[in-house]
Amino acid sequence: YTVCVGSMNMWSALLNSLGVCRVKIFQPCDLIPSFGIHSSSVYLRTLNQIIRKGPVQRKSSKQRSPISGRPQLKGVVLQTLTIAPRKPNSGKRKCCKVRLSTGQEMTAFIPGIGHTLQPGHIVLVEGRRTKGIPGVRVRVVRGKYDCGHPLG
Repeated sequence: YTVCVGSMNMWSALLNSLGVCRVKIFQPCDLIPSFGIHSSSVYLRTLNQIIRKGPVQRKSSKQRSPISGRPQLKGVVLQTLTIAPRKPNSGKRKCCKVRLSTGQEMTAFIPGIGHTLQPGHIVLVEGRRTKGIPGVRVRVVRGKYDCGHPLG
């Protein structure tokens, strides 16, 4: 934790008991936050604020998998479609809309050359992002259920 104090000697015992790691010596004008465009100063909490509210707890953001941490999920194909990738890639990427067993509907990428998927076919999907296609975060597993092995 970082704390601003005016003089180091009178607060050192209190700061050690609070578990503060870094201490920054400041002038009173340093506590005023600046909102300029090129401002690099960050408003640090005063000692009174830390005593009243406690130290700041950093929240760790967990990245959620598109299929909620499961390795694979079964789903039903609703529609097959082709999507054009973003620049600089070109071509038509074969995808399908899938209703997963959890009830979610997602767009899944179909890897490999050629497929015979139609609406109503059962497929297995795994969470894997396809880099060039926006919004596609799952992939169909080839050779499982109604999705045959790739031709090429």
